[in-house]
Amino acid sequence: MSGSGYAGKAGLVTGAGSGIGRAGALEFARRGAAVAVLDLDEDGARRTVELIAREGGRAEAVAVDIGDEESVRRAVAQVVAVLGGLDFAVNNAGVPSHQRVLTEMTVQEWEHVLRVNLIGTWLCMKYELPAMKRRGGGAIVNVASNGGLYAIPGAPAYVAGKHGVVGLSKAAAVDYGPDGIRVNALCPAMTRTPMLDGVVASAGARTVERQVAATPLGRPAEPEEVAAAAVWLCSPDASYVTGTALSVDGGRRA
Repeated sequence: MSGSGYAGKAGLVTGAGSGIGRAGALEFARRGAAVAVLDLDEDGARRTVELIAREGGRAEAVAVDIGDEESVRRAVAQVVAVLGGLDFAVNNAGVPSHQRVLTEMTVQEWEHVLRVNLIGTWLCMKYELPAMKRRGGGAIVNVASNGGLYAIPGAPAYVAGKHGVVGLSKAAAVDYGPDGIRVNALCPAMTRTPMLDGVVASAGARTVERQVAATPLGRPAEPEEVAAAAVWLCSPDASYVTGTALSVDGGRRA
């Protein structure tokens, strides 16, 4: 495996046991990086590592619950110890909406979505940023959503959390830019992942059909298409890009 910009670099991807995270971990490894594959689903993480190893890359599976601070602290420390440092991170792990308007949600449901999607992203950065400062710089991509830029019907906690991820990314970009660390948010629309399968199972296929009808390119994204944007944002090719929220949505926002 080889490619420009990542030889000798070490990074992590959360939620890399499937979907966008797996596609990103594979592409980073193909470009020469050593990649830590973080996920609550340990079997999924190990499967991603196997796929990377099959192509000749280096990867390590690390179990993490991003909603738990001690779990995140241990995971990032393990990554740094095993890979020798941290140059980039893609904070991709998250949970979907409950597909209900806010008056129908319980406090527990609301708090769970915000705990994982927003607090979890903050916790990851809390421990990634010091590791990157020790390396003299780095790049972070926080995977938000098109729901971080505008409303999605029936997804109030998800939309609130993903808007928070966009704002958090901008704040970190301002605060840590002087340390040579770039932070951006990635805002994909509907993507063919296990999470989308779950949405279809709970809300029905018509939900996806409506999304497709509102998308100029007329289809969902493939995980590799979204992952490619994350890989670019972490690369030297995006060296002057920070504090932005990049849409990867087939023209939906337009």
